[in-house]
Amino acid sequence: MRILLWHVHGSWTDAFVRGRHEYLLPVLPEGGPWGLGRAGRPWPDSVQQVPLAGLDAESVDAVVLQRPEEIEAVAQSLGRRPGVDLPAVYLEHNTPKGNFPYTRHPLADQDSIPVVHVTHFNRLAWDNGSAPAVVIEHGIPDPGPLYTGELPELGVVVNEPVRRGRVTGTDLLPAFAAVAPLNVFGMKTEGLLAAAGFEGASLHVRGDLKPKELHRELARCRVYVHPMRWTSLGLSLLEAMHLGMPVLALATTEAPRAVPPEAGAVSADVGELLSSARRLIANPEEARRRGEAAREAALARYGLARFLDDWDAVLADLRPRSVYPHYRDPEKQALR
Repeated sequence: MRILLWHVHGSWTDAFVRGRHEYLLPVLPEGGPWGLGRAGRPWPDSVQQVPLAGLDAESVDAVVLQRPEEIEAVAQSLGRRPGVDLPAVYLEHNTPKGNFPYTRHPLADQDSIPVVHVTHFNRLAWDNGSAPAVVIEHGIPDPGPLYTGELPELGVVVNEPVRRGRVTGTDLLPAFAAVAPLNVFGMKTEGLLAAAGFEGASLHVRGDLKPKELHRELARCRVYVHPMRWTSLGLSLLEAMHLGMPVLALATTEAPRAVPPEAGAVSADVGELLSSARRLIANPEEARRRGEAAREAALARYGLARFLDDWDAVLADLRPRSVYPHYRDPEKQALR
């Protein structure tokens, strides 16, 4: 199939475009949220940058929508309306904002575009109305068991912690930094020290690193901290587990499902998490043991192959395969 989608969530897209299809990413000279294209990512050749305005409408088999505004953007550019004469799914990355648990999903009042949630909690939290709603849990390209834990320090990956504040648990970071030096990786971390009130605590703002460098540096930290109060599961947590890191997470959203007890600690009691952090910092062998359990659990539930197979099943169900002019059956391809 030839699938149109915008580059909205880099880490999720990194997994999705490793499938069996061709992926068309709109690009604009100025880039931005509506025209990032590949954005320099080392993705397969099956990922093509396309100017949406000049795209042949009949060359698109399906569209993966990620923002409500994309429905009209596709209709105007291609002359084909998603869910009417262009097969479409809507991918929901986020937990609802506002009047939870009464928040209706933007696509709740229609039944022609399935809503795909990235976690079971997301599906539960949104009021999906009459829209068909399914869950395809995350899949992660395995970075490998890079964990060394050589530094008796904590690591966290969080984007925009200053702007997002309590949503990402920014206010909790000083308490963890008082237990052990805390390394904060992620986008737009400038001003974090002042915003979170770090006084007398050891915090190192590491900034936005390339994925390979991030994995290598994060894996040197003994423990991964996931202080998110109200976001989707967080691919950084799953990446840390794949690396073989023991993890400490708030018992909110999908974390209790993702992190088994033997992989670290999950609790709504921050004091319990701080005690676990002290213990794991002081006991590198226990930390390694729990990290191995975390990796095993992540590979079993959040492997890339299962993720891509789940997506293939949803895409194939949008319409009979005979209507996709560019569809190549993976099983028949394998027989050649």
